[in-house]
Formats: sequence, C-alpha cells, structure tokens
Amino acid sequence: MKSSGLIAVAAFCLFAGFSAHAQQSAAPAGSTGQCKDGSYTSTATKRGACKGHKGVQEWYAAAAPAPAPAAKAAPAAPVAAAGTSSKKGMPAPAANPAPGGGPGMVWVNSSSKVYHCPGDKWYGKTKQGEYMTEADAKAKGNHAEHGKTCTP
Repeated sequence: MKSSGLIAVAAFCLFAGFSAHAQQSAAPAGSTGQCKDGSYTSTATKRGACKGHKGVQEWYAAAAPAPAPAAKAAPAAPVAAAGTSSKKGMPAPAANPAPGGGPGMVWVNSSSKVYHCPGDKWYGKTKQGEYMTEADAKAKGNHAEHGKTCTP
C-alpha cells in the first residue's frame, strides 16, 4: 500500500512540474511572471510586479545571479540613480569641475552659502558657485562644509 501512495505522490509532482513548465513556456518572451488576472509581467523583481492585476499568480524569474568578481582593479564608486547621489536624494556632483580654482582657492556654492575645499567631491561641481579664497568666502558670510576649514 505504501508503494502505491508513493507512486501517486510522484506522479502528482511530475504532472504539477509539467503543468508549470507548460504555463511558463506559453508566456510571452521576456516574461518574468504571470498575474492573477492572466496578464504577464516582465519586471525584474516580484515586488509590485502585478500591482493593479490582483497580484502575482506565478513567478518565473529566478533570483538574480551574483555579479562576477571583477579583475583586480580599484574599487568602483557606488552607482547612484541618474542625477542623484546616494544620500537623501541630493543631486550628484557634476562630472567635471568648473574651470578655475587652484591652490588656496575654495569653491563657494552660492545657493547654499557653503564652501568646499580642494579634493572635496563638490569642489567646483555644484550648479551655482564660484572660486575664491577661504578668507573671502568667510568674509562674505559663507561657511565651511560640516564646519571643517581648508587651511590648518
């Protein structure tokens, strides 16, 4: 009796696997899942994939593979969304600093009244600003980023 029960369970599992494969193969190319209303989704993640379609009925996509280890190179900077930095939705600095600057000069962000030292990620890269000496920046009411001064 036990063996017939095992055979029945094995047959059911085989049939269920075939049925799931048949549904997945009927899905449009690039589909990652099927929604409960019968529509398909191609989103990368399951979360929110079938919003407005009564939820996810079946998810086809497997977990994303781990990224391949890079060749021995300098660590990459974290990737931020286009136009934003990773901290609190602040805009990312411009790719290239504004022309000018140099030894003894700071970059004053004219909209925030904060000045940045050479080597800082915002030095010459905010949307609005100008180069001047640190003494001039202080005299005009600007303050150093996080209270740190550029000259000792």
